Amino acid sequence: MENLENQIKEVCKRFGIEGEYRSFEVIDSGHINSTYKVYFFRDNELKDYIVQRLNTYVFQNPIAVMENISTVTEYIRAKIKATGRTAKRNVLHYAKTDEGKYYVILDDKSFWRCCRYIDDSVSFTQTDDLKTIEESGKAFGSFLGYLTDYPVQDLHIVIPHFHNTVMRYHALKDAIAVNAAWRKDEVKDVIAGYEELKEIATKPYLLQCEGVLPLRVTHNDTKTSNVLFDAKTGEYLAAIDLDTVMPGLVAFDFGDAIRVAASTVDEDEKDLSKVAIDLKKYEAFTRGFVSKLGGMLTEAEKQSLALGAVAMTAECGARFLTDYLNGDKYFRIHYPDQNLARAKCHLTLARDMISKLDQMQEIVKKYC
Repeated sequence: MENLENQIKEVCKRFGIEGEYRSFEVIDSGHINSTYKVYFFRDNELKDYIVQRLNTYVFQNPIAVMENISTVTEYIRAKIKATGRTAKRNVLHYAKTDEGKYYVILDDKSFWRCCRYIDDSVSFTQTDDLKTIEESGKAFGSFLGYLTDYPVQDLHIVIPHFHNTVMRYHALKDAIAVNAAWRKDEVKDVIAGYEELKEIATKPYLLQCEGVLPLRVTHNDTKTSNVLFDAKTGEYLAAIDLDTVMPGLVAFDFGDAIRVAASTVDEDEKDLSKVAIDLKKYEAFTRGFVSKLGGMLTEAEKQSLALGAVAMTAECGARFLTDYLNGDKYFRIHYPDQNLARAKCHLTLARDMISKLDQMQEIVKKYC
């Protein structure tokens, strides 16, 4: 822990953070990166910063990640300021080194970044509050709306084929064949379940390949926990965790959000009888999302949103299952077999979505 604190101090020094260092705390909410809230004392008050060490096993070109993030956030900042409003609380602001870089690489090759903490903000891993769910829909719809005219071809592909569901299924097939962690025989029923979902799960990606669905700048990790809300009003402030900003489908961003925001349970619920999509939550998110983006969507995109929820739930579950079979190398786990619990939960949720797909599509039509 002492070495970690020394690293954090060095990172803050390289980013030119002024004041007296006081302490740090671990933010243990993400699957991928290591995140810390750091406190400095300056001008007679505590100043908060978020410092992160990127997982370079997952993000093998972290400089490209930061180039995507910095250009997109500055683009949004300019859009907000053009309306005469301040952008201080509505988009992340990353620190630069003296060399003008948005990152620091320490002697041990660890890769770090730092951004301002948005004051009086809160986030939620899971919530049943319909207002909060609607506000999260507004946050992601607004994020995509700001970037509809961003040159999508200029973005780096930081994780190739990230939402290529066909390749995700190929990866699962390979993991089954290799059986690196000797777990295949324990989960034959789960494997069979994901095979049954393959056709519907791959449909949005295949529609994009056919040119039916356009590529846009997308967030690609639209969990409720990746939105900051005003601690007093509950209104959305900003979308965060922008590592996977890349070209993608609106249906994928919508669907990835739904699998978390509209689920009745946490993503690793073991009692599968509790797992279902809550249509009230689904409607709340849809209402918020479409209110910020609906006029910018093509008819094909509108028709793909509900399908995207099924596809992303199946895809994410397949990824959890793949990682479990490979020995838990990608997603951070907090207990043994957590990836398996996640995979089973997602399989059950996707099946419930399919049973309610007509209702989900009618809700989209209501707001589009």
